[in-house]
Amino acid sequence: MDNYVADWLSLLLRWTHFIAGVAWIGSSLYFVWLDNHLEPPKPQDLQRGVAGTIWSVHGGGFYNAQKYPLGPMGEALSDKLHWFKWEAYTTWISGMGMLAIIYWWGANAYLIDRSVMALSVPAAIGISVASLLAGWLVYDFLCHAVKNEAALGALLFILFTAAAWAYAQVFGARAAYIHVGALVGTLMVWNVYFHVIPGQAKMLDAIRAGRKPDAEPGRVAKQRSVHNTYFTLPVLFVMISNHYPMTYGNSYGWLVLAAIGLAGVLVRRFFVLRHFGRAPLWMPVVAVLVLVAAAVAIAPARPGGANAAKAEEAFAKVQAIVTERCAGCHAEKPSFPGIAAAPGGVMLDTPERIRQAAPRISQQAVLTKAMPIGNLTRMTDEERAVIGAWSGNQLPR
Repeated sequence: MDNYVADWLSLLLRWTHFIAGVAWIGSSLYFVWLDNHLEPPKPQDLQRGVAGTIWSVHGGGFYNAQKYPLGPMGEALSDKLHWFKWEAYTTWISGMGMLAIIYWWGANAYLIDRSVMALSVPAAIGISVASLLAGWLVYDFLCHAVKNEAALGALLFILFTAAAWAYAQVFGARAAYIHVGALVGTLMVWNVYFHVIPGQAKMLDAIRAGRKPDAEPGRVAKQRSVHNTYFTLPVLFVMISNHYPMTYGNSYGWLVLAAIGLAGVLVRRFFVLRHFGRAPLWMPVVAVLVLVAAAVAIAPARPGGANAAKAEEAFAKVQAIVTERCAGCHAEKPSFPGIAAAPGGVMLDTPERIRQAAPRISQQAVLTKAMPIGNLTRMTDEERAVIGAWSGNQLPR
């Protein structure tokens, strides 16, 4: 029953996380587009403090947006201001809820891999929490200390790559990826909470008090918003990464994540520059080349398969292993405690089902070692090698 309750909590939190994330990222991408498409204002608008304006059409209506960097001059600011913050906060709160339910509550299955590091549950959770706090402190310090944005961007890429490597030395591969996403997502939301919203609130207070607002909070808010737009695509990949264990289930998973993150930043940069009428094609080309290089680098080696005479003997060994290590969960009527239905609908309780699922079994149990989850049924490397020889795939290098 505990697992059933956890599944429902996970479902509801994941749904909330997805909905809030769509709302947050959608508004963020829109405002980046809006800011980069502003046209010079007319002289009379310039005197009112307008820095840029744009006309747009959508949904049967016409819109005229104007940007006031320091608020309107000579006129009152409306009492009705729309703040885009709860989308970000809800995304982070629901994401942390998922992290708690799946990776902290289910630490033995999803967070801890004792072949990587033999951690206790409290120690693993403590490292998880502390790493997010430490990551924010380092990131925030660098933002204050490094004034050149290009240099800062390079340092942040190194920081995230180092974080991916460090997580891979402590947690299971899947958990390591998720924690990189949780770290970057935390930076994004805390940018909003600690800098973007407070900075805009300070400027608003000054405007309503009749004082000229300090431009520095606006500059910092703009800087952190720009960071967030480049963090977006790498974080979105991490959100779906558990569906693609070939990316993290190898010795260089952390480097693959760095490559995919770099490709995401290049693609995002390309679209940002397109807003200004520029289209540097080398950016998406390099992004594709980086992804291709990563795919080639982690491609599994394929030895020669067994001959026909030995095929049935090899399958009999595989069936015995799958029955003992996998079919407790992956069956029409699972026997593993707390499992009511075969995960993902994958059933391995008959020879036909095992043969049909051969590529999936090979990927999950041999190439990535992602299954059995948390290796709860203690599948050995020797058993994985037997499955690999049958399926034509070796253990990961």
